[in-house]
Amino acid sequence: MATLFEQNRSYVLGDEELDIIGDRAKLAQWRHKDIGPAFYKLGRKIVYRGSDLNAWAESNRVDPAKAGRD
Repeated sequence: MATLFEQNRSYVLGDEELDIIGDRAKLAQWRHKDIGPAFYKLGRKIVYRGSDLNAWAESNRVDPAKAGRD
């Protein structure tokens, strides 16, 4: 599994590294709809763990070579 995010780092809204998966509004929509990467809500602060972001990204990986083979 490739890592897009540092495994042992925490990311908060406003960190530019999060822009790779979506802007602030998109992440808010996903949280509201209970989709997207796992997160912690600490008071009003939203925190994403790098390991959770990597796991979420891997689960959304598309392999065109295997498309349509089920």
